[in-house]
Amino acid sequence: METINQIASFPLFQGLPAEQLRDLAQIAVPRTIKKGQTIFSEGDAAAGFYVLVSGRAKIFKLSPDGKEQILHITTLGEPFGEVPVFTGEQFPAYAQALADSRAFFFPRLDFVNLIQKNPALALNMMAVLARRLRIFADMIESLSLREVPGRLAAHFLSLSDQEGGTREFTLGISKNQLARLLGTIPETLSRILARMGNEKLIEIRDSRNITILDRATLKELAEGEKRLS
Repeated sequence: METINQIASFPLFQGLPAEQLRDLAQIAVPRTIKKGQTIFSEGDAAAGFYVLVSGRAKIFKLSPDGKEQILHITTLGEPFGEVPVFTGEQFPAYAQALADSRAFFFPRLDFVNLIQKNPALALNMMAVLARRLRIFADMIESLSLREVPGRLAAHFLSLSDQEGGTREFTLGISKNQLARLLGTIPETLSRILARMGNEKLIEIRDSRNITILDRATLKELAEGEKRLS
């Protein structure tokens, strides 16, 4: 029953009838993942996908010279590695746990069989993939068109929006990881954070606790209408 209740709370499966939730619980494989453990590597055969129950994971690519570009930081209840479920191909990126985590693994063949019986699952999956596509489109736009301060401002505004528009939030990742997510280096990120603090746009406490002091100016930075002085 606990497994069914956990699965029912995942956005991917919300609204499904009890019978379908029971079917999902029967194929879900609990996984315990240690901090720093590689969950899958680019090029691995995609035998299924994961949904986080607790903890945090990063999805990233590596350049030929070993430079890391973080594509996404997963949140609780969010699927990852789900794209190859439909294609049966290899994982297109790496996944690594950022903290001790627990997840459910859904084997591809078992899940596809459930989709064939329950089209509502496919509709939910399509909605998740559409949101993920929008995230990646925003990332490509940010990396190609925005300067680093604009990327950081947009990221802070996004985190604030995820918390219901609150002025205060906590970074769930280190500054090094944030730099990789934004496509920059830690030294550049530290300088920009200091300048934002000096200009009273944000306040930083304990290195990860952020308070937005000037949302309007952050929005102008994110939209390219203003630059840091």
